[in-house]
Amino acid sequence: MTDNLTPEGIPEPEGEVNLIDTDYSIGQDNIEGSVGPFGFDIHNPVFLVSGLTIVAFVFYALALPDQAADMFGRLRPFLTSTFDWFFLGAANIFVLFCLLLIVLPLGNVRLGGDEATPDYSYIGWFAMLFAAGMGIGLMFYGVSEPLSHYSTSMGGITVGEDGVRTDWAPLGAAAGDETGAIRLGMSATIFHWGLHPWAIYAIVALALALFTYNKGLPLTIRSAFYPIFGERIWGWWGHVVDTLAVFATLFGLATSLGLGAKQAASGLTFLFGTGDSEAGTRAFLGIPYGNADPAVDSTMLLVLLITAITAIALLSVVRGLDGGVKVLSEINMGLAALLLVFVLLVGPTMAILTGFGANLWAYIQNLPALSMPFGRDDVNFAQGWTSFYWAWWISWSPFVGMFIARVSRGRTVREFVIAVLLVPSLVCVLWMSVFGGVAIQQVVQDGYTAVQDASLEVQLFEMLKELPLATITSVIGIVLVIVFFVTSSDSGSLVIDTITAGGKIDAPVPQRVFWATFEGAVAIVLLLGGGLTALQAAVISTGLPFTLVLLLMCFAIFRGLMSERR
Repeated sequence: MTDNLTPEGIPEPEGEVNLIDTDYSIGQDNIEGSVGPFGFDIHNPVFLVSGLTIVAFVFYALALPDQAADMFGRLRPFLTSTFDWFFLGAANIFVLFCLLLIVLPLGNVRLGGDEATPDYSYIGWFAMLFAAGMGIGLMFYGVSEPLSHYSTSMGGITVGEDGVRTDWAPLGAAAGDETGAIRLGMSATIFHWGLHPWAIYAIVALALALFTYNKGLPLTIRSAFYPIFGERIWGWWGHVVDTLAVFATLFGLATSLGLGAKQAASGLTFLFGTGDSEAGTRAFLGIPYGNADPAVDSTMLLVLLITAITAIALLSVVRGLDGGVKVLSEINMGLAALLLVFVLLVGPTMAILTGFGANLWAYIQNLPALSMPFGRDDVNFAQGWTSFYWAWWISWSPFVGMFIARVSRGRTVREFVIAVLLVPSLVCVLWMSVFGGVAIQQVVQDGYTAVQDASLEVQLFEMLKELPLATITSVIGIVLVIVFFVTSSDSGSLVIDTITAGGKIDAPVPQRVFWATFEGAVAIVLLLGGGLTALQAAVISTGLPFTLVLLLMCFAIFRGLMSERR
C-alpha cells in the first residue's frame, strides 16, 4: 500500500494520470467540532439531510407501525409492476458496458496511475469484495430460491379469469418435466446472482476508483459526474446524488440485515428451541418463535439479535478496515468454503458436479429470455423476483461499489472488471448448484419434502438436517450469517460515513458508530412495520432513483477513461 497519502487519507496517483483541475478541496463544506470527547467532521448538508430524514423515518415507523405497514404493503407491488421494464433494461445495459470494457483498449488503464501497485493480494481482495457483496443473501436464498423456482416450474402455468398468469414460474415453466424444471429453476437462480448484479457493483466501483485515484476527486458518488455536470457537482446536484446514495445504501443494508436476523433467529430456534411448532409453543430462550402460525411469534428475538449483532459490528468499526472487516471477511470466506466443500462431498457429489456445467449452460441458453424487459408473460417472476433483485443490488451498489473501490487501487480496468464480474459470478453458480442442487435432490430422489415445505429462512437448516454432522454444520451456518451481518454493517457504515464526510476516509470513528447503529435501527423498524414486505418495499423505492444515477455513471466512466493513458 502506498505511503503517499493526501491530507484526506486518499492515496496519491503513482505514475502518469490526467488529474481534473478543480478549485474544490475535499472537506471544504464540512462542519468540524466535538461533542464532549467525541469529534465530528460532517458534510453540510449531506449528513444533516440524510441523517435527520432517517432518524425521522425510524420514529415514524415506531410511532405508527400499522400505518407504516400498510404503506409498505402497497408500495412494493406498485413499483415492481410499473417499473419492471426499467430495472431489467438498465441491468442489461450495465452488463454490456462491462463486457465492452474488457475487450476495448480502455481496459488497459490502471487505477491509481500507470505505476500503481495493488494494495491487497488476490485472495484478500476476493474475500473482501465477496463477503461484502452477497454474503447474507447467499445464505438466505442458497437453498430456498432454487427450490422455489423448481417447484413453480414443475407446477406449470396457471391463468386467472382476466387472462393474466397467476403462477410464479420463470418463462414458460416446465410442467411435469423434472429435469427441465431443475435446469430452468437453477438458470433463473443463477440469473439473479450472476453477471447482472456484479455488473451493477462493477459500474459504481469503477467510477469511484477512476475519479478518485486517477482524477484526484473526493471518494464520493458525486465525483463520478464531473464529466457531465462539471463544477456544479460541488453544489446541489452533487448533494442530491450523495444523499440518494446514503438512502439507497442504508435501506439496502437494512433489508439484508433483516433477512440475516430472520435466518439467524430461525436457525437458533430450529437447533436449540423448545416446544412444538404446530401447537404454537415453539420458543427460543422463552421467546416465541418458529411456529407454524407466524402470528404467535414475537419480534423480540429479532430485535435482540439485531441489537446484539450491531454491538459486535461496532467493535469491528472501532478496529478499522484492516483490523476489522478484512480479518472477519477472510474468516468468513474460510468457513463458507469449508461448508461448501462439506456439503459437496457428503451430498450427491457427481450429480452436483455434472449439474454445475449443466446449470451454467442452461443459464447461458435462457439468459436472453430471462433478461427481456418487454412482452413477458411470467409477470410474477419478472416483477416479484427479478425487479426486486435488481433494485436490491442497485441499492447495495453505493456501499459495495465504494468498498470495492477502496480495495482495488493498482488494478487495470480489464483486470478489475474480469475479477469483479466473472469470478464472483462463477462462485455464485457453484454455491447455488451445491446448496440448491442438494436440496432439490433430497426432494426428487429421497422424497424429503420437509425442506420444500419449510419457510424460506428455515430451508437451509432443513437441508443440512439430512446430512451428517447436522448440528455442527447448522451452527456454522448461523455463525456465517452473523459474521456476514457484521461485515456488511461495518463496511456499510464505513461507506456511508465517507459519503457524509464529503469524501474524507479518515473521519472520526464516532460517525461510523452513528451510522452502524442506525443501520440496525432501520432494520428493526422495518421488521416491526411489515416484516419482509416492508424490507423489500424500502429497497425498491430507494433503488429506483439510483438506477438513473448508474446509467449516467456509465457515460461518465467512458468519458473519464478516454482521457487516461492507455
